[in-house]
Amino acid sequence: MNPNRRSLRRTLGRYSRRNGPRKAQTLLAAGLLCLAGAAGAAPAQVTPVAMQAPAAGQHAAAASPFTEDPARAAVERFLLQQTAGLPGKVSVQVAPPSGGRAPECASPDPFLPAGASPWGRVSVGVRCGGERPWVRYMQARVSVLTDYYVASRALGPGEPVSQADIEVRQGDLATLPRAVITDPAQLAGAVAANRIAAGSPMRSDLLRKAIAVRQGQTVTVSVEGEAFQISSEGKVLADAATGNTVQVRLRNGQVVNGLVRSGDTVVLQ
Repeated sequence: MNPNRRSLRRTLGRYSRRNGPRKAQTLLAAGLLCLAGAAGAAPAQVTPVAMQAPAAGQHAAAASPFTEDPARAAVERFLLQQTAGLPGKVSVQVAPPSGGRAPECASPDPFLPAGASPWGRVSVGVRCGGERPWVRYMQARVSVLTDYYVASRALGPGEPVSQADIEVRQGDLATLPRAVITDPAQLAGAVAANRIAAGSPMRSDLLRKAIAVRQGQTVTVSVEGEAFQISSEGKVLADAATGNTVQVRLRNGQVVNGLVRSGDTVVLQ
């Protein structure tokens, strides 16, 4: 027997007589652990396992088996051209034709049906000439993210609209009223034609220009050229707003048409 083990047993015998067998068993377990550590058992060997590399191209996106449809690409270009003058950021999504890919066509010619708008959900026709002409329709969604203006407070009929009465918002032109105001310059000199609730989009059909000249008012009538200006006086024959055309009777009785420049000046056209 290992001398260390005999010494441990003698020590445990004396400890058990003084402190009881349960505590002696605890001490025995601790001693055995110490002896095991002293024996210097060889650590377990770990055999490395080679990691298998993924196959080349395993995570690469698979190439699309569908080639670009010339008719569909032509519709996208057409809609981008049609919306080039709109305010805001334009995005176009053209759905694949429900009847499958369009027949081959060297020069597809997209068109919009009469009265259709080039934004929102639109149906675009594509015609192709040649020996076997055909016409197909494709569905598209055109979004125009733009700034527009709403009333910051309730406005009553006849109230002038100032910069303090409007707030800017951002939204899709396709979901907004067709006459929505997207340029604050459109509100210059405008008054509410009807009641406008707070938070409502400002629309051109809810506004009118403020009356600048009144019927019977005496105004300055001017004729302007590159190097000259001739002025006279006349009486306005009807109410008119700035920028509108109005008739004016001159002192000699002649009636002329002019453009209202301000509250006291009409420029002959």
